[in-house]
Amino acid sequence: MTMQRFTYPDGNDWDTQGADWAINGGLFGAVGDVIWAREAEVKHGRICMLAATGAIVQDIYTFPFMNKWYQGEKMWGLHEAAIKSGAMWQVLFFVGLLEIPFMLNLASGQVDGTGDLGFDPLGLKDDPEAYARRQVSEIKNGRLAMIAISGMTHHYFLTDRKSVV
Repeated sequence: MTMQRFTYPDGNDWDTQGADWAINGGLFGAVGDVIWAREAEVKHGRICMLAATGAIVQDIYTFPFMNKWYQGEKMWGLHEAAIKSGAMWQVLFFVGLLEIPFMLNLASGQVDGTGDLGFDPLGLKDDPEAYARRQVSEIKNGRLAMIAISGMTHHYFLTDRKSVV
């Protein structure tokens, strides 16, 4: 059985069907299938979209109240500064809360590969065609963001300069 995540006609077979080698578990075997992997891809893409945005914003602007905890650390130094200030425990806690619906869906066998948390205050799912188009856009932008944040990180390490300026 082939997973059908998207119904929007644009995109290639990889975007709409998943990889041939991943059908019915493929390389993942009993650990998961392409739907589980797609769910992970969507979540990683969302994280990387936030990370890429954060990497750019922290180069351009620093909130005035942040000077208490951070003194101009570079991208890789922010992790250590966040640990020292205790902010990473908050991040871990809130990310853990966001994982609860996924774990419940996983336990009940209802993971559909969309990364849907059931939160739609703007009613974006009301138009199925527009929603399908947004899903394709999200997965493609997430893939781009994964590559972008990797490039930004390597740029920081190699040049010791900001990614924007």
